[in-house]
Amino acid sequence: MATFPVINLENLNGEKRAATMEIINDACENWGFFEVLNHGIATEFMDTVERLTKEHYRKCMEQRFKEMVASKGLEAVQSEIDDLDWESTFFLRHLPVSNISEIPDLEDEYRKVMKEFAAKLEKLAEDLLDLLCENLGLEKGYLKKAFYGSKGPTFGTKVSNYPPCPKPDLIKGLRAHTDAGGIILLFQDDKVSGLQLLKDGEWIDVPPMRHSIVINLGDQLEVITNGKYKSVMHRVIAQTDGTRMSLASFYNPSSDAVIYPAPALVEKEDSKDLYPRFVFEDYMKHYVGVKFQAKEPRFEAFKTVESNANSGPIATA
Repeated sequence: MATFPVINLENLNGEKRAATMEIINDACENWGFFEVLNHGIATEFMDTVERLTKEHYRKCMEQRFKEMVASKGLEAVQSEIDDLDWESTFFLRHLPVSNISEIPDLEDEYRKVMKEFAAKLEKLAEDLLDLLCENLGLEKGYLKKAFYGSKGPTFGTKVSNYPPCPKPDLIKGLRAHTDAGGIILLFQDDKVSGLQLLKDGEWIDVPPMRHSIVINLGDQLEVITNGKYKSVMHRVIAQTDGTRMSLASFYNPSSDAVIYPAPALVEKEDSKDLYPRFVFEDYMKHYVGVKFQAKEPRFEAFKTVESNANSGPIATA
């Protein structure tokens, strides 16, 4: 079986650039995931982010999680739980307007560090989108522009911890899904594993690597690339030992961005638009109720909406 794609971004600066771009392209076409090293975020800084995130969980969230488990009787479940995830989370919004100052319980140092981390990840996301543009033959900046709408991209971080679980065969850390948005950048625990993706009908581990950032593509990039790049089902398996840290940062379109296949790609492939045109906010409203189901019916639902709109009565003045 092919090995999970790990990409050293430093190789973009020399004679290995063409080969590295090809690995990125293959990862986007065939995996929907890849892992990047030497991405420009200092390892010492990442260590600080990890330390503060784990400290915050222990001080402010661990007890709450234990109380939730006790109140729902989850320690003693006998059959599979399909409506709940074994995770403790909170969400930071960075763009268009940050909410970091409003989140309770965060120490000042942690707020400052997460703001700085978000700025670094935002730059990395935009650099990666331009690499995708280059591979796709789109003009530089096309994907960022496609996400822009009237307010610029939306960007936020889901801070998650997956505590030890007594019944990992019955409760998932996070149920299988594809991500609704654009490009996702994940800083995950390098000691406690659990993230898996579905490839060719098999669940494959995403290897935990120190100081790496895992990249995966969301549904919007599948639509804009007219299916050339794919969003992929993934899940988190709860573990019996160790708490897994996960910081997933979502670089998504503006709520009012109109998403549709890039005309240059439709023309290039001499194919029709395989995907509908829709407003990102409408897609998200639909996604919330069907997140843990297959993605294809989501796209079909918007094709129906689009087709009904196109075949409706012609307005007269």
